[in-house]
Amino acid sequence: MFEWLSDNRAGFALVILIGLVIAFGWSIRIGIEQTRLRARDEVFGDPERTRGGWYWALCGVSALMLVWFYYSWGMARAVFPKAANELCQVAKIDESLAPITAALSIRSRYLKSTTLVVRNNEQLAALEAAMPVDILGRTEIARMQTIIGQTRQLMVIMSSPDALGGSAIAELADVEGRLLGLSDILNAGSADLVPSAEALAQPKWGTSEVEIPILPMTPRGVMFDRINTELVPIADQFLQIRNLSPEVESLIASTAELLATVKAAPSQQRLDEVAEKQRRDYIKALERIFRRIDDATIFPAASMAGIEQAVETLYGAVSRAKGSLGWIDAVFIPGPGIVKSRTQCTEQGSGRWLPKPSDVVATFSTLANPDIAGGGGYKGTTLLWWKWLPVAKVVGFLIPDVLIDILPGRYGMHGEDGSFQPTYKDRLLAVAQGDVYLGAVPMLDGHIWDSMFRVLVALSLGILLGVPLGIYMGVSRFFKSFFDPMIELYRPVPPLAWAPLILTIFGIQDDGKIFLLFMVAFAIMVISARTGASGTQLSKIRASHSLGATNGQILRHVILPNALPEILTGVRIAIGVCWGTLVAAEMLAGTTGIGFIENVARTVSDYELIWVTILIMGLLGLLFDLAMRWVIGRLIPWRGKG
Repeated sequence: MFEWLSDNRAGFALVILIGLVIAFGWSIRIGIEQTRLRARDEVFGDPERTRGGWYWALCGVSALMLVWFYYSWGMARAVFPKAANELCQVAKIDESLAPITAALSIRSRYLKSTTLVVRNNEQLAALEAAMPVDILGRTEIARMQTIIGQTRQLMVIMSSPDALGGSAIAELADVEGRLLGLSDILNAGSADLVPSAEALAQPKWGTSEVEIPILPMTPRGVMFDRINTELVPIADQFLQIRNLSPEVESLIASTAELLATVKAAPSQQRLDEVAEKQRRDYIKALERIFRRIDDATIFPAASMAGIEQAVETLYGAVSRAKGSLGWIDAVFIPGPGIVKSRTQCTEQGSGRWLPKPSDVVATFSTLANPDIAGGGGYKGTTLLWWKWLPVAKVVGFLIPDVLIDILPGRYGMHGEDGSFQPTYKDRLLAVAQGDVYLGAVPMLDGHIWDSMFRVLVALSLGILLGVPLGIYMGVSRFFKSFFDPMIELYRPVPPLAWAPLILTIFGIQDDGKIFLLFMVAFAIMVISARTGASGTQLSKIRASHSLGATNGQILRHVILPNALPEILTGVRIAIGVCWGTLVAAEMLAGTTGIGFIENVARTVSDYELIWVTILIMGLLGLLFDLAMRWVIGRLIPWRGKG
């Protein structure tokens, strides 16, 4: 069933797309109607007018999903599931034509020959000006000047149309004719072409590790594939064409012989090591320029005109043969499109790094599968599941071993017969270390729970210790003066700056990550509580004193309620910062957690998995925030209504 759903994900995506479009339009309509109805009853700036508005939430989510479908090419795959395969065949033509177009000014501003002539002349001029005459003999200088001159002469001859050899002219004309012949085949259409059974048996677009099926699956694709097959030998023929007239061949041989003589001859002067290296480098630079020319691939500009025209004619024929595929590519496939490289076609641009929603769901389903042996989970751990947790482990976590150490009495020792009789301290130590079976309770397990557990524990510790300290810093001169420098000294330091030190001290286990998160949450809670406590209205405190309230009563019933809005705001901020820090800590060192998954996915460029982890973190953050909104609504219902 799951495989069937996976194979037909494009169809399901189309249904979802239609639903999203309907939801988007319908929510806008409802929103406009509600706005008109409430226009007379609402006042600008009234917080009550921000309540409700589910239709705008639906509108926003629908718009976001539609944008996601569009830029991930999910819309193109849902509506035109065969477009990628046909564009792959067109990409094959681009790949096969690349050796020819690289020599032309179709995909660049200049001919390849023009670029070679300009660059080599510039480098020859620079070499000539920088010739180290002080370390060269007269004969060497003369030979090198001759090499430079002959190299320039080579480019002059090869650039001249009059010097172009007859065989080169004939071969260029043959390539031109064969390219024009391909255009005629394209213009004939694909009516009689049929894809092979092997091609039709390929997995659909995006349903296997091979992203786009490589063999043509439509008659139009078969036509493009055949053109590509014909293009390969034509491109090879073009690459073999050389501008080798007798004059060029003679000059190349003469220059090569002179270069060999210069390289083999010893220096005419007594040189130290530095000067000898300078001489060798200069000769290498001369040879490097000559080697770029001696393959005779510089042609007169006019000789390329026919080839260029034939290639443009072929591209025009390809464009006409694409038909509706052209506007599908232009409208529904944003970015560079599909590229053929070696043995496969790949999506480029946003389609590559932004996975399609249906693929993300498929990846999430695989991760969420608790059957580890069946390929579920990730790296041997479930995403979110449950397990039986021994109670002894919980007890062992709560009772430190040192508590047993300070109890009176001694631990047991072995007797003369080799036996060991444990004392009550040994038995208590076994309990403190979780070595005694006390039953088991169900407990959440998996990557998500590991991340949540670290955040919850660190956040709880930060609130328990940070809030009381912050409140006392807001009402006590001693607490404020004593603790303020410490808090303000470490608070501005980014959490990631602490991460290497803390993870080195505590290791890659949970202790280090929880302590790092605690440091983050603690500072935020202290600042929030202090701000709330110090902001209590003085009139309320004096009124409480005049009514006979004690310091404890004022703290509980006046200062704490007044500080609660800032404290709860601090909790919301701390949750967000803890999540950000946690992921970074898990990426630095960890074997479980959402950050660990994302880090591994990054190393293998698994974009779908990266996006799954991002979405999981976003959803968890949203759930935490919704929970905090509910808590705020219950604890401080008076906020904004004074």
